Amino acid sequence: MAELTETEKTSLDEIPHPSLPEGSSLYGGTKVFPDYQAEPGQSYFTLVHGIAHESSVSFVAILQATRALRKGFEAAIYFYGPGSLNCLATRGFPTTGNAAFPGEMNINDQLKTFIGEGGKVYCCRFGLSLHGAREEDLIEGVIPAHPLDVQDALIHYARKGAIINSTYMF
Repeated sequence: MAELTETEKTSLDEIPHPSLPEGSSLYGGTKVFPDYQAEPGQSYFTLVHGIAHESSVSFVAILQATRALRKGFEAAIYFYGPGSLNCLATRGFPTTGNAAFPGEMNINDQLKTFIGEGGKVYCCRFGLSLHGAREEDLIEGVIPAHPLDVQDALIHYARKGAIINSTYMF
């Protein structure tokens, strides 16, 4: 540990650090709403227009869709616009699939989990083209879709009575 000045020691000693031992509860654990499960035939549809690492919106949307899938919903995610970049298997550094920092591959890993558990992932081809991304670089199992499909997918799931979650960042 670095040698501290008297002023630095005084500053550190004013308030205990940390004030709570590791493992202390900071928040209550009461769940306010019932733990709903899907009724037969119910769907959950998510639109994502956010880029990985620009905010948490894309990752949280995937986590929510995964939770809906595990509750028994037929679940699908549709990435469009810049959100399409979340579907690339060619992310990573210094090589594809490697993380330059902890969490860099969270979205890829969670999409693979979502698809592996039976969820559908759609990716807008136009969204890919806007950013120079190639269709052949999509994560295995991601379904490429025509740009006009964004609206029709929304109509399709709305007519099915799906719960629709739309995330947008920019």
